[in-house]
Amino acid sequence: MKTMIRNVVSFLATLMLSACDIIDYHPYDARLDGTHDINARNMTRIEQACAGKKALKFVLISDTQRWYDETYEAVKSINARPDIDFVVHCGDLSDFGVTKEFEQQRDILEKLKVPYVVLLGNHDCLGTGADTFRWMFGDPNFSFNAGDTHFLCINTNAFEYDYSTAVPDFGYISNAVPDSVRRTIVAMHAQPTSEQFNNNVSHLFQYEIKQYPGLTFCMCGHGHTTQCNDLFGDGVLYYECGAAKKREYVVFTLTEEGGYKHEVVTY
Repeated sequence: MKTMIRNVVSFLATLMLSACDIIDYHPYDARLDGTHDINARNMTRIEQACAGKKALKFVLISDTQRWYDETYEAVKSINARPDIDFVVHCGDLSDFGVTKEFEQQRDILEKLKVPYVVLLGNHDCLGTGADTFRWMFGDPNFSFNAGDTHFLCINTNAFEYDYSTAVPDFGYISNAVPDSVRRTIVAMHAQPTSEQFNNNVSHLFQYEIKQYPGLTFCMCGHGHTTQCNDLFGDGVLYYECGAAKKREYVVFTLTEEGGYKHEVVTY
């Protein structure tokens, strides 16, 4: 009898342990593993690989939320090009801020042969998404140099914070002005005039970023359509990248002479 009881207990214990592999945790539980602090790691890679360069070529992608196959195809397309230095993703990896969404998108982007950085999108703020983003990618405000070009990457999703947090963070913007760079490119998820941006401060935002040396252009996502606009009529162009469902991304070429050109690539 004791032997039978031991066998039953052993069987139940084995069953419980094997069941652990099929437990589905709450979608917002933020139980995370795998690669994290990605932006810091890749910014170091970019700065090292681009040191001394006066000409650059990089890709802008955005809003890959729920379009996993299209994101995978974008990665394949970028990897097939030998001329790309790095990739900037302007946010909305996720649709609902769900942990698995971040993990699946990260695992696809990790297949890129070149380093990449990711900005925080408004959909990434839903649920526990902002915490997941911080663990996986880092602070929503960050900057780095690629050769003689400075990249200022800013959280502009004010609406998602109910205007209770400094978004955009002017303290960060004003304190991050670099020395010894020739050009500056500003990246964000939602541009001024969008419903996400705190448009009470849009002109102040434009004034502050124009203090950066050689402000060349701005780039964003959020609108899901590839387009270019001079939002303030001051010659500073805002390039918006279409969502992954459009199966396109933008390639920017910064020339040694100081100019640039852009190309919309379909895949």
